[in-house]
Amino acid sequence: MGRADERRARQSGGRRAAPKNRSPRREAPPSRGTSRSAVEAPEAPETTEAPDTAGSPAPGGRAAARRAAAGKKGGRGVKAGGKGGKKDKSLIRRIFTWKKILGAFLLMTTAVIGALVWLYVSTPIPAGNPDAKLQSNVYKYKDGSIATRDGDVNRENVDLSKVPKEVQHTFVAAENKTFYGDSGVDLKGTTRGILNTLMGKGAQGGSTITQQYVKNYYLSQEQTVTRKLKELIISLKLDREESKEYILAGYINTSYYGRGAYGIQAAAQAYYRVDANKLTVEQGAYLAALLQAPSQYDWAVATDTGKRLVKARWNYVLDNMVEQDWLDKSKRDKMTFPEPEAPKAAPGQEGQTGYLVYAANIELANQLVATGIADNFESATALIKKGGWNIELNIDKKKQKALETAVKEQLTSKLDAKKRKVDGDVQAGAVSVDPKTGAVVAMYGGKGYTEHYVNNATRTDYQPASTFKPVILAAAFDENAKTQDGDEITSNTLYDGTSKRPVVGSDIGFAPENEDDQDYGDVTVQTALNKSINSVFAQMGVDVGMDKVLKVADDLGMDTKDLKAVPAQTLGTMGASPLQMAGVYATLDNHGKKVTPALIKTATNSAYPSFKHTDPIGEQVIDREAADSVTSVLTGVVDDGTAKKSVRDNPLRKGQKVAGKTGTSDNNKSAWFTGYTPDLVTSVGLFGEKAKTGAQVSLTGATTGLTTVAGRINGGGFPAQIWAAYTFGVSTEVTKFDLETKQGAAVQTASPSPTASASSSPTASPTPTAQDTPTSAPTTQQPTPNNTPTSTPTTNEPTGNTTTEPATEEPTVDPSDPTGPLSGDGQ
Repeated sequence: MGRADERRARQSGGRRAAPKNRSPRREAPPSRGTSRSAVEAPEAPETTEAPDTAGSPAPGGRAAARRAAAGKKGGRGVKAGGKGGKKDKSLIRRIFTWKKILGAFLLMTTAVIGALVWLYVSTPIPAGNPDAKLQSNVYKYKDGSIATRDGDVNRENVDLSKVPKEVQHTFVAAENKTFYGDSGVDLKGTTRGILNTLMGKGAQGGSTITQQYVKNYYLSQEQTVTRKLKELIISLKLDREESKEYILAGYINTSYYGRGAYGIQAAAQAYYRVDANKLTVEQGAYLAALLQAPSQYDWAVATDTGKRLVKARWNYVLDNMVEQDWLDKSKRDKMTFPEPEAPKAAPGQEGQTGYLVYAANIELANQLVATGIADNFESATALIKKGGWNIELNIDKKKQKALETAVKEQLTSKLDAKKRKVDGDVQAGAVSVDPKTGAVVAMYGGKGYTEHYVNNATRTDYQPASTFKPVILAAAFDENAKTQDGDEITSNTLYDGTSKRPVVGSDIGFAPENEDDQDYGDVTVQTALNKSINSVFAQMGVDVGMDKVLKVADDLGMDTKDLKAVPAQTLGTMGASPLQMAGVYATLDNHGKKVTPALIKTATNSAYPSFKHTDPIGEQVIDREAADSVTSVLTGVVDDGTAKKSVRDNPLRKGQKVAGKTGTSDNNKSAWFTGYTPDLVTSVGLFGEKAKTGAQVSLTGATTGLTTVAGRINGGGFPAQIWAAYTFGVSTEVTKFDLETKQGAAVQTASPSPTASASSSPTASPTPTAQDTPTSAPTTQQPTPNNTPTSTPTTNEPTGNTTTEPATEEPTVDPSDPTGPLSGDGQ
């Protein structure tokens, strides 16, 4: 067969055996005139004869067969499936193809890069921000006269060469370990900051030293995207144009370290009384740690938490220095924490002026945070330190002078540390508040701001002792509380006044000792408050519920959020300040409407919204009758209790109505008198503080001729004397309390024998008799309250409108009387 015949056979679908002299797997190439399709896809043969399978298939036969079989089996399906696939493509897949997404990303990236390049080119390094040159703040009295100016910036720039190299490294280790090798910015931290700003999360850390210096010196503290972008660009430029030494010097010279100190030189003097070139590594590490939270980490005023945190920060700095090979580990291991010196006030703030400025700044800072002008207390303090504030205080110059004079005449002029060393440990603090406006009209913070930095009027580290007992009584009246026997607590309810009597109804055992371990037997609530009997009020606190007592205390103005509701709190073992206690008693004086003492009347600054003390009186926090009933009972404390000699019988008194309570803490570390007339509330506290260390010590032994046995100072002594000399000197108008109450000493009237609720004491008789107690606690007559339930048992107390004092009444302070109690709490 020739080639032409063979080709024709293939075209017609026929198959012939290959010639014997040719390999069956070889295939003759098609002629040029034959199409490829004709070869690959021959038409089916017309003959029905079965193909010869003995030999090899014709070239292209297998592939053609497979394609033919596939076409027969699912040709139509493939076609249909193709059409269905096109329909299945979603609109999003057709629009957002990978090419389009990639293009959009590249376009966006180009735009961002272009914007940054444009910002870099168009943003110059500005001159130093005028805000870096702080202005003075002006403080005025209520009458508009200037009290002081506080604005001479405590800052002295020093060359970096004058700061020891290792001290320089403390700041780098604290804030930016990569400072010497980075480009001046932390892109990750800056991006996080911008995102947090956009999401309203406030300030975030992570900035480099360069960025912080740019923010402090060239820009501002505002948290905006624009400011952060400017900070980024200027930092990049500054890092390219200036040396690292220039940037570090600017940073440590412009940063704020607390205590009014700007820059490392001022900080070295403020905390260690040395120049910057004399700082040790340990001291430098503390100053570097301070920058994170200057107010919180100031050792002189830091809480236990603050001290713990700053020590941890100090260790962190030194450990980083070892890690960076800037400090030998053997030297590091020998280092101890360098406690800074006690603060020293800036010039021009001597006497009471510095205390007023310090307290006003704290109040203003809290207001700036509350109104959203500042994110936190630290940033608010920075805003105040920038200056430009005109602050008008509520301080009345005449009352301020009168309070200072009263403290001097009644106390400080009689202290003699040369004769009696303990006299040097006596600290006094006092606050006077107008209960109708909340205005702080006078404040005594201590012997002088330049001599004693801590403000005794606002400090909260001493116990208020028995001045807390009226709060328990207020809770009892407000909650309509009942005794363990189910009797309503009134001023005439009987309680067991036995010393060390275990309280009933508490899961926590508590059996407090009375003053001098004295037993009183069954006494009324009025007598218990007059005599400040611990056992009675410990039981009353449990009867009311200590959680409710602490809630009422918080509502009245004390800080009780972290206190445990245990019976021991009834003795006033928490911390409180004269400012807080003045607010508590002012709320009672104001018939239960919350009074928040305010030192600032107005504060204005052209750069910020003004602060004005316009509404100091808050909502009704306890029922008026409850508040007025406490006031009524407290008048009996003054007339028949521990302050009788100093207040009731004071020759300066011209008939003014007075309510108040004394207090003396355990171990005689503090002594108080907080009292009020209808128009003025004043809290006076004396605190035992070791002159050199600041540790709390006993006041016992500070003999000045007005104290009792062994020089013990109690609330009825100096505090009450100071209170009376001041109050009766400035509050000469005789007014009466406008009370809505049916009980207490202020409404005593002649009546039949009173009734009283059964004592909550487990040892009291079911039907109490008329003060059937030992001779150490003789009968005390009490009036009959109009609202006493008639179903309660009656006593056989004599009738009348006078009160007979027990023969064993707690001694009152008398200059000529050398006798008196020795120790304990209760007065």
